[in-house]
Amino acid sequence: MTRALLALAALASVIVATSSQGAGAANGSIRGRVELRRPLAGIERRPGVADLGAQAARDLTDRLRSVVYLDTAPRGAFDQNEGGRAIMDQRNETFVPHVLAITTGTTVEFPNSDRIYHNVFSLSKPRTFDLGRYAVGRSKSVRFDRPGIVRVFCDIHSHMSAFILVFNHPFFDMTDGEGRYRIDNVPPGTYNVVAWNEGVASEPRAVTVPDGATTELDFSLR
Repeated sequence: MTRALLALAALASVIVATSSQGAGAANGSIRGRVELRRPLAGIERRPGVADLGAQAARDLTDRLRSVVYLDTAPRGAFDQNEGGRAIMDQRNETFVPHVLAITTGTTVEFPNSDRIYHNVFSLSKPRTFDLGRYAVGRSKSVRFDRPGIVRVFCDIHSHMSAFILVFNHPFFDMTDGEGRYRIDNVPPGTYNVVAWNEGVASEPRAVTVPDGATTELDFSLR
């Protein structure tokens, strides 16, 4: 074998080895807890029959949930625009859930489960809409194609409000009842991570996700 062929064979072996290493890279996870160290705004809804039960407690728990997301996502993640479907119900003069996190392209249904009329609307820049008044048992929908934070209101009941956070990547999660979150399938690399609750966002925190490992990252929102 000539020197040229030997050099070519050596180069090919290096390329194969490098490709094998890249193909073997495993995605990792980011997990942690969000602690709320600030007064939570009161539940802005009229007291009703539901308050005699567990509805008020569920409303408060819903407002305690935060959204944690990658502020800088991996290259290629922003190419996704095919969303699914989600639901934001209107029940006991409350939007349920109070916070909804979705990807761009998602269509959100707004069913009316109350025996009164509602009118869902938003003046937010990422998505402005007005669904008009509709009665119990009916539902109207909106597709969200631009990322951003959308405030949702009812034109009839001023105490009703909610948030829809729209992301153009899938790297986000809602905290559970104990404030814990987990973002899976994150490619190895360094990212900025943000925690959000009721319009208040943390400073971006840099975190490195090793190959196939789980990184711990806690937040405290004041």
